Amino acid sequence: MRNVLLSISGPTGIGKTAWAVRLASHYQTEILSADSRQFYSEMRIGTAVPSAEELSQARHHFIGHKSIRDAYSVGDYQRDALELLQSLYNAFDLVIMAGGSGLYLDAVTRGLDEFPPVKPGIREALNRKVREEGMEALQEQLRELDPAYYQTVDLGNPHRLIRALEVCLSSGQAFSSFLGNRQAPDFFFHLPIGFTAPREVIYRRIEERVDEMMAAGLEEEARRLHPMHGLNALQTVGYQELFAYLEGRWDLPKAVSEIKKNTRRFAKRQETWFRKNTEIRWFPFDTSLEVITKYVDEKRSELKK
Repeated sequence: MRNVLLSISGPTGIGKTAWAVRLASHYQTEILSADSRQFYSEMRIGTAVPSAEELSQARHHFIGHKSIRDAYSVGDYQRDALELLQSLYNAFDLVIMAGGSGLYLDAVTRGLDEFPPVKPGIREALNRKVREEGMEALQEQLRELDPAYYQTVDLGNPHRLIRALEVCLSSGQAFSSFLGNRQAPDFFFHLPIGFTAPREVIYRRIEERVDEMMAAGLEEEARRLHPMHGLNALQTVGYQELFAYLEGRWDLPKAVSEIKKNTRRFAKRQETWFRKNTEIRWFPFDTSLEVITKYVDEKRSELKK
């Protein structure tokens, strides 16, 4: 099997996009985004989509291909990504996937557990509940409905809580009862690498990026999106804090400070998720291109023996 999917992991702000572009240019191939926030065309500044220059250097897929009004689940992404990979491997024997959404990376490379359909209205009701009653209300409801999953889930991630609860409420069964039946695809070899840095460096890069987003017009982008603030796609860091500012609950410096704080927390959760995958080969974020390509080429050579 010669088809290789080279995945690039790491916390937000570490430079995954820049590395994907460098490696795609080196190997003359294309990139699949696995950043679930970059799927939406209306959320360009707050999700740090690749720049026009980066997009011109390598062809990207799954960037701004959906509207925030569209329902687009991890299962939808898995289906679309695997279908695209089947097509791309007719032209390339190495394709790159990069992004910080660990669940989406895993869905493509390891398979996805099968869950029952969600009944209409449940997700909207849960989103409304978290807005009106806070995360603690979701946490308590999950503790009652699925105490096993409650012990393992990231209780600070509203998307994970809502996903588990909508399955519990739709099926009448614990979310955890549907876990463990995944099957990995067999038409490519997964070669995962990751980039990291000392925590103080990651935090500094995060703060610099938030400042750059604000200078690029993130407040104006949030203002345009605020009328649709209840949509699931907008329940994310960078927008929720600015919505609080626009609604008069915080001043602007407080909102920006909260964006930085919550992004740092998000980066810590990403690191925890990725570190569970012991197959990832980690590199310092400032490693030379030659070191990375030497590692990738050696792994590809092993596959051809």
